Amino acid sequence: MQAKRILVVGGGSAGWTAAAYLNAALNVGNRKAAQVALVESPDVPRIGVGEATVPNINRTLAMIGIDELAFMKGVDATFKASIRFVNWLDGKRRFYHHPFSRFGAGLRDDAGRRWLMSDRSVPYMNTVSAQPVLCEMGLAPKAFDQPDLGIPVGYAFHMNALKYADYLRDFSTARGVTHHLEHVTDIESAENGGIAALATRSGRRLEADLFIDCTGFAAILIGKTLGVRWVDFSDWLLCDRALVMPVPYETHYPGFVRPHTMATALSAGWVWDIPLQNRRGVGYVHSSAFISEEEAEREIRDYEGSHAARLDTRLVRFKVGVREKLWHRNCVAMGLAGGFLEPLESTGLYLNEIAAELLTEHFPYGDDMEPLAFRFNRLMRNRYYEILDFINMHYCLTRRTDTEFWREVGRAERINDRLRAKLDFWRIKPPTASDFVDQLLPGQAAGAPGESAAGADGRCPIDTGRLWNHHSYEAILYGMDFLRDECDEWFGRSRPRPAIHKKVIEGIQTAQEKLPPHDVWLKRMVGMPGYRS
Repeated sequence: MQAKRILVVGGGSAGWTAAAYLNAALNVGNRKAAQVALVESPDVPRIGVGEATVPNINRTLAMIGIDELAFMKGVDATFKASIRFVNWLDGKRRFYHHPFSRFGAGLRDDAGRRWLMSDRSVPYMNTVSAQPVLCEMGLAPKAFDQPDLGIPVGYAFHMNALKYADYLRDFSTARGVTHHLEHVTDIESAENGGIAALATRSGRRLEADLFIDCTGFAAILIGKTLGVRWVDFSDWLLCDRALVMPVPYETHYPGFVRPHTMATALSAGWVWDIPLQNRRGVGYVHSSAFISEEEAEREIRDYEGSHAARLDTRLVRFKVGVREKLWHRNCVAMGLAGGFLEPLESTGLYLNEIAAELLTEHFPYGDDMEPLAFRFNRLMRNRYYEILDFINMHYCLTRRTDTEFWREVGRAERINDRLRAKLDFWRIKPPTASDFVDQLLPGQAAGAPGESAAGADGRCPIDTGRLWNHHSYEAILYGMDFLRDECDEWFGRSRPRPAIHKKVIEGIQTAQEKLPPHDVWLKRMVGMPGYRS
């Protein structure tokens, strides 16, 4: 069998994830199914900010063959055990956690129902997970000697995205991936309507059987050449800008490294706050329709404090949506070329990873790509709409009315139809595992939000990718006080205090003895420098 030629067009975290993953998965031992090459322009600036991930990153690193500690050292990584949402519900600085692990599994997990029947005086996730408390205590999710804590402690990472791309580049080129540092000047079409080759400024002609478009929002292959339509999500996700402000620890070190991401709502969006080993990545995701650049800069500096007056900012423009097809003819779009959703739940790198994983599973060893592309598009489309619903939910459950932005995102018209069907159903039957087996819910419209009748697939997407299940939905719904009034009506106002899972209490006690502070773990295990606070 002759190896297929794969050409990844564009570098960055998307391009190098694709190259590293495909090379590792398709070329095992003496079996060489693919010749993987990547071409990237030396003239195109890279978009790089501090990135947060979800636990799927651990599976990806293992598949590629990357050692965890070496990875953490190479990309300034820290642990991420949760996302802490601040100021989303009513503007009164209240917060809740969406942690990566908790107790309860299977169809008979009724912890949510039991909490709804309580007086809700303890945050829901604190009753089923130790991680919110461990995060507030600033503890690493791993001990030095990895003892059994008796509780699930999931984690992902915060990292420097540019260093991650460079790390994957060096790792994969050492293992056979060809790297072309060339500027692409022209795309040559094939007789069947696909892509035959790329021309570069130096006069080279780069041929391939399968092209991976990682050219960002420019989408020079999937969009400009093949004309695949962009499906816009801005009716439900209003933010279109990110004002990025790195905060070096030499300028300001708070005296600790949080083991979680912060997402703090401001007047026209929210701020991510991501700790690395040498700085914090801070960025204000906002809507340009509701705040000017000057006002956004003033808000992010107020958020950070007086030392922010000495820090530089950079504005990143983005659009939210997805291609109607991510695989068309012999071209597969990954990263921003294929779609983008604001990074509220840290799904950017995940989408790169799952696209590479699914392409490996549906790899065209023969010449007939159409059936494989059909399934790949269906599965990837499901993931984008699953994430759309989940992010949309954070906004539409707000009770904030203090600014025009929050009044607008709370309007019924800003809830997409799929999410509306879920919320309507969960107002009469709270979410359980069975809701994610067959998602034909009452009132659910056919098709996907925003897609035309002539779109790639007329079926409604379904949330079966296991990125989030009813556990994650409960974290957001109950963190945002969902069913508050209904529970008063159903169960009365005089209700008992919530029961906290016994193993949560035991796990917190054990963790206090065995888990070090996050910064202490980083200094000892991966060589994080010491900083004066």
